[in-house]
Amino acid sequence: MTAHATETGGKPDNLIKMANQIGSFFDTMADRQQAQTDIAKHLRQFWAPRMRHALMAYFDQHGGAEFMAIVSDTLHSRRAAIIEANV
Repeated sequence: MTAHATETGGKPDNLIKMANQIGSFFDTMADRQQAQTDIAKHLRQFWAPRMRHALMAYFDQHGGAEFMAIVSDTLHSRRAAIIEANV
């Protein structure tokens, strides 16, 4: 994926793949709420703002069908925690 792909509304395949890999890791946690909090925290801490905004823009435009359920639920319910500036 290039920066151009997300800037022109293209499908951010690598971002979707990486988000689902993160989701796979945290999906093993027994506490789903904590898992979602941890996914959001991981995205905020380790992804550049441009990556987070591209992921959210794609999610907003296309829905969560390409995402694992836990990732889709996290993008929906933890939006502010994901897009806020790194601390």
